[in-house]
Amino acid sequence: MRAEIKIQSTYLKQEAQKGIQYKEELNMEKSTLRKVEELFLFFLATSIIGWMYEVFLEVVVYRWGYSDRGVLIGPYCIVYGVGAIVLLLCLGKFMKKKIRIGKVNITPVLVFIGIMVIATAIELIASYIMEWTTGDWMWDYDRFWMNFEGRIAPNPSFRFGIGGMVMLYIFYPLFRKIIDKRKDRNVAIVAAITAVIFLLDCIFHNQI
Repeated sequence: MRAEIKIQSTYLKQEAQKGIQYKEELNMEKSTLRKVEELFLFFLATSIIGWMYEVFLEVVVYRWGYSDRGVLIGPYCIVYGVGAIVLLLCLGKFMKKKIRIGKVNITPVLVFIGIMVIATAIELIASYIMEWTTGDWMWDYDRFWMNFEGRIAPNPSFRFGIGGMVMLYIFYPLFRKIIDKRKDRNVAIVAAITAVIFLLDCIFHNQI
């Protein structure tokens, strides 16, 4: 009798443990899915902001007149979205550290340099991808000092450094503050709808 009770007790403990493990795995899957959804929404938001920035430069700063700065139908400049995600993944944890020289925290300086290097590399790679797929790329830095084939130059890299600092230290915390208040279901719905729209744009933009 005692042996049977002991076996039943052991079995119940094992089943309870399995239940706890299953819930943990389920929560982990939900957490991973939520992170993917948030990253996609952040990619889309920064792509739209990048498009607005490029149009602002052309219309207001350089007075060249309006031209669509994206490669799709919608108002997004994908290279900005990709750059924002790469910067976030590469520098997100690093920027929280405090690296000091004496009493001076130099982490922001190192982050700024890192942004310049990463953004320049992304822009260079993007120019070659665009040239390979469309025959040309969407910017020309020939007028800037120390440019490389009109693809990259110190001047825009410095501006990307400033923009990246604003994105990491101001815009992303604001984005987190807004999205953290939203339920998983609401985030999933918004991410799904925008993903479908974006995917359709990628598929059909050449046919319109």
